Amino acid sequence: MSKLMIVESPHKSKTISGFLGSDYRVVSSKGHIMDLATSGKFGLGVDIENDFKASYVPIKGKKSLIKELKEDVKKADFVLLATDPDREGEAISWHLKESLGIKDDQYERVTFNEITKDVVMDALANPRKIDDDLVKSQETRRILDRIIGFRLSKLMQSKTGGKSAGRVQSVALKLIVDREREIEAFIPEEYWSITADFGDFKADLEKYKNKKIKITSEREADEILDALSKAFKILDVDTKDTKRNGKPIFKTTTLQQMASSKLGFASSKTMRIAQKLYEGVDLKEGSVGLITYMRTDSERVSPTFVAETKTFIEKKYGKSYVGQVKVPKKKENVQDAHEGIRPTSILRTPDEVKPYLTSDEYKLYELIYVRALSSIMAPAILINTTVLLDNNDYLFKATGSVLKFDGYLKVYGKFEDQNDVRLPDFESYKSDAIIANEILKEQHFTKPEPRYTEGTLIKAMESLGIGRPSTYAPTIQTLKDREYVKMEDKRFVPTEMGIVTTDKLQEFFSNIINVEYTANMENELDLIAEDKMDNVKVLRDFYDEFEPMVEDAFQKMEKKEAPKTGEICPECGGELVIRRGKYGEFVACSNYPTCKYVKKDVKQAVEIMPCPKCGGMIVEKKTKRGKAFYGCDHYPKCDFATWDKPVSEKCPKCGGVMTQKKDKVVCMNCNYEETKES
Repeated sequence: MSKLMIVESPHKSKTISGFLGSDYRVVSSKGHIMDLATSGKFGLGVDIENDFKASYVPIKGKKSLIKELKEDVKKADFVLLATDPDREGEAISWHLKESLGIKDDQYERVTFNEITKDVVMDALANPRKIDDDLVKSQETRRILDRIIGFRLSKLMQSKTGGKSAGRVQSVALKLIVDREREIEAFIPEEYWSITADFGDFKADLEKYKNKKIKITSEREADEILDALSKAFKILDVDTKDTKRNGKPIFKTTTLQQMASSKLGFASSKTMRIAQKLYEGVDLKEGSVGLITYMRTDSERVSPTFVAETKTFIEKKYGKSYVGQVKVPKKKENVQDAHEGIRPTSILRTPDEVKPYLTSDEYKLYELIYVRALSSIMAPAILINTTVLLDNNDYLFKATGSVLKFDGYLKVYGKFEDQNDVRLPDFESYKSDAIIANEILKEQHFTKPEPRYTEGTLIKAMESLGIGRPSTYAPTIQTLKDREYVKMEDKRFVPTEMGIVTTDKLQEFFSNIINVEYTANMENELDLIAEDKMDNVKVLRDFYDEFEPMVEDAFQKMEKKEAPKTGEICPECGGELVIRRGKYGEFVACSNYPTCKYVKKDVKQAVEIMPCPKCGGMIVEKKTKRGKAFYGCDHYPKCDFATWDKPVSEKCPKCGGVMTQKKDKVVCMNCNYEETKES
């Protein structure tokens, strides 16, 4: 029997092909193949009056692929849908089944948390059918995001000039804007500290007559200094061993946070590299997935991996380094569908696979590997010492900490510092008094909460229940792409457009664009996945509340006035204003659409040459991601465009347009080329 397995990624298909026999063929859908149409009311692709029935169409550029997959299905006796083990993966499998015409008795659904031969073969031995509840949950999320995204984005574009709004995106932006305003409104408070320096250790003032002391002015600090002598009495020396346990294996959020703080990776970069490590890397023995599935909010770890790792630890480090793994309690809002993120084999050490990885792949794999290894190692043991000293009823405290046994820090110390603070042996002090070299005062001021980094924003979103593992990185990337935020010292600063967008959304949609509503919606999506809530009711309740608010906002929200240039329109005498378009800012008449005058930016003209298609001017433009290209200023009437910079000379062979490519110019029409000086 010939079997066809369909996965999302070409690299994943290559890895799995190496595990299976000749009767299997593994092909890739290259991600989603279908998405909501842009037809119907408001272009939502959803029949609102007919229980929100969704209308799906092939994603742009995927029609030929779908045709190829249909041919593959016809040639196969049986189909295995092996997309990722989450809701998105379940939805992709459902779209494949529906669009490729796969019958119920012709397919099975298989999932695996890691791409290794044993796990893939075990998945093949335990197939199932598509989980309709997971599909409903994903579809409900997609419809909600489409309704909110389309309706609010159009509103923002027409009223504020903002590019988009969204269910999770706008709440994340609100967190950033709220933090910025907290910082602006923060009033620093003065406070002072007093420290006794004994040469080989220091002690800080903690209490006066057993009450916590707070010093708010230099006058108060000076009064205390006047009341102190340099002689201190040792009241108590407490020394005890304490344990410091290793951290659990990574989940998506903690991986993104640590990769951000320790490696300087953006969340999108972390997930891109993790995807490659999961799908498979070409090693000496062939292509193998190095880590388990990287989109998870679980910290569970398989008993098989624990047993394998304990044996590895004992052989390499000794029995005393073997620890016990605590079974994490399932938290609220955690799907817990599969394990946390770990290496597929503890035997594949970072040094062993380093020759097969890029520098960034190695860094991330090492981080994931040592985190998983250290989570199964014994705790570190610290000797903690606390010393209490009295000076005229003022209580000073000194603390010290010395590493007694490194435990899990043996491997994780690179990512978690342990600085010893040694205190002297107080038994050696024979007298009742100990003399300070000096007693110092120091002024301080309270500080506001810092701006969010990518790591701290993701941590906040997770703790508040906003979004899910698959949404954090794309949400943050969207805020950057829409220019709602900028980065300063690796921290988020809202732009003026980000602040305006947030304010307008809060003015009209504060009961929907907020943390509580968004988190509750995530809970309802979880309940749909568990067949505990009706998806149509969730959509209907939302839409009936949301749409009247949108209509009200379109009527009442004031439109932001376009900035004036001080120039007069040469065609109608109106004022020229600055507008934002697909390719950035441009100057146009304020009387649009009555007058459609657009000022040509002569400074952008390339070689002042006419467009070969229509006679317009070729100008430099930029894509949404800032990449330069060259096109006609009569777009969209004329679609002439090229990535390479056109030059004024025409092709001597055919008279076509010549473009600059490094040290030569090439004809766009006949490929004639000439070498030129740079």
